[in-house]
Amino acid sequence: MPATSGLIEVELLRHTFGGSSMGRLADGRAVFVPYALPGERVRVELTEEKRGFARARLVEVLESAPQRIIPRCRHFGVCGGCHYQHLAYADQLKVKNEVLREQLQRIAGLSDPPLEAIQPSPQAWLYRNTVQFHLDERGRLGYEEMNSNRVVAIEECFLPQPPLDEIWRQLDFEAGLGIERVGLRVGADEEVLLILEGQPVELPALEVDLPISAVHLSPAGSIVLAGEDWLPMEVNGRLFRVSAGSFFQVNTAQAGAMVEYLQEGLPLDQQTTLLDVYCGVGLFSAFLAERAARCIGVEVSPSACDDYAVNLDEFDGVELYMGAAEEVLPGLRLSGKVAAVIDPPRAGLDRRALDALVALQPGWIAYVSCDPATLARDLKRLLEKGYRLEKIKPFDLFPQTYHIESISLLRRTA
Repeated sequence: MPATSGLIEVELLRHTFGGSSMGRLADGRAVFVPYALPGERVRVELTEEKRGFARARLVEVLESAPQRIIPRCRHFGVCGGCHYQHLAYADQLKVKNEVLREQLQRIAGLSDPPLEAIQPSPQAWLYRNTVQFHLDERGRLGYEEMNSNRVVAIEECFLPQPPLDEIWRQLDFEAGLGIERVGLRVGADEEVLLILEGQPVELPALEVDLPISAVHLSPAGSIVLAGEDWLPMEVNGRLFRVSAGSFFQVNTAQAGAMVEYLQEGLPLDQQTTLLDVYCGVGLFSAFLAERAARCIGVEVSPSACDDYAVNLDEFDGVELYMGAAEEVLPGLRLSGKVAAVIDPPRAGLDRRALDALVALQPGWIAYVSCDPATLARDLKRLLEKGYRLEKIKPFDLFPQTYHIESISLLRRTA
């Protein structure tokens, strides 16, 4: 359905997952408006119309909500990197708890989900150990506009940790180099890795006047341009090797809090086999393996598998299967007690992976999620297959954004 021209006034009713607030159009359809708040009367321009809903661009706030504050960053509302800078941090946490509860109620069918209070980030700003930029047509660093692939060049950002904030401002790229993304990661002792991603091209000589490593990643492989292609990352006193192409939690302090939650909440003993599905570089395995008789990691990323092998080398009884969860899990044959940690990507558990996991009959499942909607969908399926949701703990790994990380603990009852 084509977008309607002209401006419309809307009263906003509630927060929704994705960073927008919802109101109603004159015809009853829901309309979702980013950078606006419930209780506000706003003027919007419709940008997308469907049969049952519409999306809109905020043009003007006619009546402000009392919670609205002045955003810290000049790019807020244009750049798509942040969604909640117009809310005090304490209010952001309330919104995230509210949104997670709504998703669990509406999608998973849980009338009263056992939701614990959200764990605040120790730092609401300058917390990211990893940041990824896109380049605009002039080679300037920026982020993609919300609900768009248009790159907005930026002059400031208050999310990267100080060593990254200092370096990204000094990066200078020529246009047309074929570089699609520019990543920066800071590790232990403030070592920094620059990650250039794009198609395999003949790269120009890299002039590095900064004490950093640099890598180019493409479908053809990894090319080291300076230094090393990995960094040591430290969580709760333990060092991890993390390669340029491997995923790692962007909020180091909160990664440590999640580890502690699993250590306290997941029952393990020397008669239990621990399954760590979507194990990455081994963040959870490294802290839990010694408490189990056997630890089995499953991971599809080759670089993460290489890192996992290094990071878990000190432990006996650790195995690693490289492949997609839906391909590996059906082939596993386990006996005795089983517990599982699963940390799928934003799309959640593949249905085949979920069925294969349930067939292994883990007594406990710890589901680490970064998306409330796919979490709620998968929880509903697990509840239908004989599991009980004991508790769910949200962790704010991404202040100023709508993203919500959580750990759900499920116990098999059938």
